[in-house]
Amino acid sequence: MKARTESLIELDGAQGEGGGQILRTALSLAMLQRRPLRLRNIRARRSKPGLMRQHLVCVQAAAAVSGADVSGAEIGSTALEFRPGAIRAGEYAFRIGSAGSTLLVLQTVLPALLRAGGRSQLVLEGGTHNRMAPSADFVATAFLPQLARMGADVGMSIERHGFYPAGGGRIHVDIAPTALSPLALHERGAARGIEATALLRNLPRHIAERELDTAAERFALTRREVRDLPAGPGPANALVLTAQFDHVSEVVVGLGEQGVAAENVARGACDELRAYLAHGAPVGEHLADQLLLPLVLAGGSFVTGRPSTHLETNAAVIRAFDAAAVDISPDDGDPQRRYRVSVQR
Repeated sequence: MKARTESLIELDGAQGEGGGQILRTALSLAMLQRRPLRLRNIRARRSKPGLMRQHLVCVQAAAAVSGADVSGAEIGSTALEFRPGAIRAGEYAFRIGSAGSTLLVLQTVLPALLRAGGRSQLVLEGGTHNRMAPSADFVATAFLPQLARMGADVGMSIERHGFYPAGGGRIHVDIAPTALSPLALHERGAARGIEATALLRNLPRHIAERELDTAAERFALTRREVRDLPAGPGPANALVLTAQFDHVSEVVVGLGEQGVAAENVARGACDELRAYLAHGAPVGEHLADQLLLPLVLAGGSFVTGRPSTHLETNAAVIRAFDAAAVDISPDDGDPQRRYRVSVQR
């Protein structure tokens, strides 16, 4: 990543997708550049603008990791000033106190802790399987293996699953500081199969079996499993579909919801996985979001499907910090469906 001065950077949180991704990416880059940040119109395009609890914990985690001075860090705040100090390795525990996503907190601080002066341990409490956020299964199976390809030493374990609305999940993350190598992820490689796992807690087993049966109607599954979760707060159900290839894995999660038939939960997850399989690119929509910041640290490129607003907004924030040159353009192999994302430090 390019060295930067201490000059203040000001960002409008209403740009692009106008949600929490702008906040998280900006906090990550501010820590990496040790650069003061002023952010206005936080989450302006959401039905409830401003900092929600999980966004506030992202701010608090970033402040703890970087010794930052912060103003505006309160629920509902639409403006924030963040002045980071040096990144500090250590043992950290952050509790969202709701079903808010623990993985989005990890997303915020992980790039900085990869540049810390020593090993760090995180304990994060809240949601592990959330709508509009990467699941713990996705991070463990799709994202962290790509970081490992870049040379990272990051381990994650799920002590307890947490679902909306009760939350109560708990994950442990161990992070070693690493000088990452560039990533080149342009093809999936040979297909290894599709697996389906139904997670279940305090609910009848037939729900899980119906989800698996529906998935088996859509795909030739190489494995199917019902996983009974240990006791925890409230009932819980999710269908996890994993498509494995030589160079990448894609993970799709359908979350059970009261009043929604198990078959419909499974159909939604199957439709999402089929959309990924159809475009032929190795990197799915959510993995593209996760990979962009590690590539700011190391450089590299990947091929994905049509860029999401999240990805384009992430790229815009990176350009605003002048952290790296990000190019998103149609891929020569299939310019109608595949796009190449290149990051040059």
